[in-house]
Formats: sequence, structure tokens, C-alpha cells
Amino acid sequence: MTAPTASAFSAAAYRPIAIARWLLAVAALVFLMVVVGGITRLTESGLSITQWKPITGAIPPLTHDQWMEAFRLYQQIPEYKQINSARGMTLGDFQFIFFWEWLHRLIGRLIGVAFALPLIWFAVRRAIPRGYGWRLVALLALGGLQGAIGWWMVSSGLSVRTDVSHYRLAVHLLTALFIMGGLIWTALDLFALARSPSAAPAKLKPLALGAMLVLLLQLMFGAFTAGLDAGYVSNTWPLMNDHLVPEGISWMGSLWATVSSDPYLVHFIHRWWAWVAAFALFTLARRAKRSGARGASIAINAALGTQILLGIATVISGIALPLAVLHQAVGALVVAATTWGAYSIGVRRA
Repeated sequence: MTAPTASAFSAAAYRPIAIARWLLAVAALVFLMVVVGGITRLTESGLSITQWKPITGAIPPLTHDQWMEAFRLYQQIPEYKQINSARGMTLGDFQFIFFWEWLHRLIGRLIGVAFALPLIWFAVRRAIPRGYGWRLVALLALGGLQGAIGWWMVSSGLSVRTDVSHYRLAVHLLTALFIMGGLIWTALDLFALARSPSAAPAKLKPLALGAMLVLLLQLMFGAFTAGLDAGYVSNTWPLMNDHLVPEGISWMGSLWATVSSDPYLVHFIHRWWAWVAAFALFTLARRAKRSGARGASIAINAALGTQILLGIATVISGIALPLAVLHQAVGALVVAATTWGAYSIGVRRA
């Protein structure tokens, strides 16, 4: 039997590498969408577009009459009637918040196209390695679901509330980060396959799963903090308004409702659970380093340290927009680094 030539192996390995690079590019777009989503939330722009038009909504209003019609629709929802009407919102003010929500949705559409079209191309050319087709289709389906979740979130603030449900906001953010993590994990599997045709997909180890669950809880309370504007209840650190446990916590009918909906308690949990998450991720980083993935270890430690400092600075600044946006952006980088670290300890090496 003739051994395969180096050129033949290179040609066979090219396809997994091409798919892996494409997935990382899509993951970068998801990261961008998370950042713009943070700006949308912090500028209170999320309810400026009151209709869901997946295709025609890609084109913003172009004429003065079209802008006035979009503004008229916005003026019918509680956010305008109860808050922005009293502030004397002008058409220019509306156009500012409209831009951020439109850009957020536009990036979502771009992600859909950037994922679906190459996927079809790779499938037609039979370039997808065996066992990965279902994973790519599942990621595509999750992307479509994320669009529906986005509208489900927005719709919660169009009739009764003056803002979106913080529960739905959390689902929207966590789904985006899960998709980003899935893209990165799959890309890493494909890079390994390109290096060795016999490489098996990495396994999710118990240590990695535990660290990810701890991080998931921290991210969820971060979303609750954003959705409830709970960051504004205290601008001091480490104490909250001169108290370790803040004054002002109110019983809201049940333990879960209080833990998840009281701004003081949500802020308190997000602030101190961060140290539990830090310990879990530092442990994961040490394990990744022992596994030979020094780059993943450095990425986790760097992203986590930066995130802690940004969290403190954001609180002390009174939720300054640039710092708050950076806090959400680096939070997404923590997810990416954690995915890399979890993957590295689950690789089955020869």
C-alpha cells in the first residue's frame, strides 16, 4: 500500500481548516453583536423599532415621512409616553436610539447570511467532515432561534412595561454567548482534525463543566443587573453604600423573585459571585496550563483580571457608558477564553 503524499494530506486538511476559519469569523461577528447589544441596552435604544420585519427591516427609513412614521409608532409605546415624552424627545433623539437598535439587528442578519451561505456551499461540495454536519446545522438553528428570542424580548416592552423583561434579556444574552462558544469549540475540533485525520472531538470534562456553570450564573446575574439598572443602586466598592449587605432589599413575594428581581440583591450577588467565578476560572486556567495549553491559560487569566478591574471601575464611575460597554465586551472574551480552556483539557491526546 502506498503511503499518502504530503500534498494529498495538505489538500485533505485544507477543508477542515477553511471551515474552522469561517466559524471563527462568524464567532467574531457574534462578539461584535454582543458589544453592540450592550450599547443598545445602555443607551435605552432597544424599543425604538416596534416592528419585526426580518427582511424589509434591513432598510432604515430614508425619507422624512418614513422617519416620522417610525417615530409615530414609537410614540405609542409606554417607554415614550411615560418617560421620553416628558423629556421632550425630538426626532433627532429618536434617530440616535433607532440607529443602535437597527445596527444591532443588521449585524444579526449579517450573521445569518455569513453562516447560512457558506454552510450551503460547503455542504454542496461535500467538504464538511463526517460527524460535523449535524453540529453546524444545530448552530444555524440556534442562530435562527436567537432572532426569535430577540423579538420575544423586545415585545415584552411594547405594551405594558417601559423596558424589556430582564429575564428575557438574560435568555437573549446567554444564547448569544452559547452560540459563540459553540462556534469556537467546533472550530478548535476542526483545527485538530486538520492536524490529524484520526483526531476525535474533545470531551467536556467535569472540571470544565463546573467552571462553565459557575460562569453561567455570573453572566445571568450580569444580565439581570443590566436589565434592572441595578448597577446604579451603588457607586461604591467594596461596600455598597457603606454596607457589606446593602440596605433597601425588599421581599418580592418569593425567594426566586427576590433573588432575581430586587435591584439591591441582584447587584450584591453579581458583585460577590464574581469571586467564586474567578476562583473557578483560575482553577481551569491552571489545569489548562498543565495540559500544555499555555495560551488558553494566559487568555483566561488576562480576560478575567481585566474583567474584574472593569467591573469595579464601572461601578465606581456610576456606570459610565464606555466602561460599561467594555465590561460587557470583555465578559464575552472571558466566555471565549473559558471555551478555549475547557476544550484544551478535554482533548484526547495520542
